[in-house]
Amino acid sequence: MDYSIVIAKDLLKIKAVFFRPEEPFIWASGIKSPVYCDNRLTLTAPDVRTDVENGLASLIREYYPDVEVLMGTSTAGIAHAAITGHILGLPMGYVRSGAKDHGRQNQIEGRLLPGQKVVVVEDLISTGGSVLEVVNVLREAGAEVLGVASIFTYGMQKGIDRMAAANVQNHSLTNFDVIAAVAAEEGYIRKEDVDRLIAFRNCPSDESWIR
Repeated sequence: MDYSIVIAKDLLKIKAVFFRPEEPFIWASGIKSPVYCDNRLTLTAPDVRTDVENGLASLIREYYPDVEVLMGTSTAGIAHAAITGHILGLPMGYVRSGAKDHGRQNQIEGRLLPGQKVVVVEDLISTGGSVLEVVNVLREAGAEVLGVASIFTYGMQKGIDRMAAANVQNHSLTNFDVIAAVAAEEGYIRKEDVDRLIAFRNCPSDESWIR
C-alpha cells in the first residue's frame, strides 16, 4: 500500500495541510508561507486517524523492527505514539518540552530503561529542531534512538542537514512534494502553482515565488 498518496489525500481532505499560494499565511518568524499545517486535525477525523496510525505502524515495522518503546513528542506526537503503540503492542511515553518544576521533575514521561531501543513519533518535520531536542533528551537518558517516524515532512534542506549531522534518520508517511502534486491533481490548487510551492520549500526566506 502506498501510504504517501493515501495520507496526502487524507490531509488535504480535512485541511490538515492547506495550500493558499495567492494569500500566504504569515509564520511567527515573519516568513510568508503558501501552506498551513495542523496534523492535530487527524485526531478528530476517525477515518483519517485510522489511516495515519496504521501507516505509522507499518512504517515502524518496516524500518525499525527492533523497536522496544515509542516516545511521542510533546504535544502533537503523544496521541499518535499512544495509538500506534497500542496497534504494535509496544509501551509508549512522551518527552516534555522541559522538565516539570514539581514532583519528580520528569522530562521523560513513562518508563524508559537505559539501552532500550526507541522510535520517536512526530507529526511534522520542518527544520528538525524540535524533534532533535527530543532525541537529545532520550540519548542523555541512555536510550538508543533508532530514528523518527512522522506523518509529514517538508523536506527542507535545513532539516535534512540537521538530522544527518545528528545521525538521526526520519521516515515520513508523506511529504511536501507528494501533497503538492496531489493537490494539483485533485483541484485544490492550480497545476502551475506546484513549482511555486516547491520554490518556497527550497528556500522559505526567498519570497520570489509570490506573484
